[in-house]
Amino acid sequence: MRPLRYAINVTLDGCVHHEAGLPPDEESMRFWTAEMERADALIFGRTTYGMMEAAWRRPPSGEWPEWMSASDIPFAEAIDGAKKHVVSSTLTEADWNAELVRGDPREAIVRLKQEPGEGLFVGGVTLPLALAEQGLIDEYVFVVQPVLVGHGPRLLDGLTERIELELVERVEFRSGVIALRFRPRG
Repeated sequence: MRPLRYAINVTLDGCVHHEAGLPPDEESMRFWTAEMERADALIFGRTTYGMMEAAWRRPPSGEWPEWMSASDIPFAEAIDGAKKHVVSSTLTEADWNAELVRGDPREAIVRLKQEPGEGLFVGGVTLPLALAEQGLIDEYVFVVQPVLVGHGPRLLDGLTERIELELVERVEFRSGVIALRFRPRG
């Protein structure tokens, strides 16, 4: 069974807004590129899919935008080329190497997990909360940013049941960022 991995940047006070942490540097981009490359497919909700597509889809010209640094390009290529599943009841199409997931996402995720492969990646805020509530996440990766922001969406805000985790890996970056990899206990 393929593991489902949830990975996200989070500030010390729990904010998961995509602009709340430190600006990405070469080291963090290498980490996120490796996370994308570990996944057979990416799973996003509508909002995260739209945000990622706007930032990381290869332009029709085939040339990456000038704002991208050399360390951004491997990440952009990894996410751009990845198979994607988009959980949405409102989108009518998803065309960035993507397939729409309609109806109960639990059934679709269970089916995807049963397929052969190395693993699945889920990102975002709302969908991972629903998947955590259903016990479908096999690994949590929190890239902790040494920043306090005092506002914004919070990590797994609204979780109704406690999930006990065990730390399986810790990676410290020169910037002070710490990537923590956890698996549910039991």
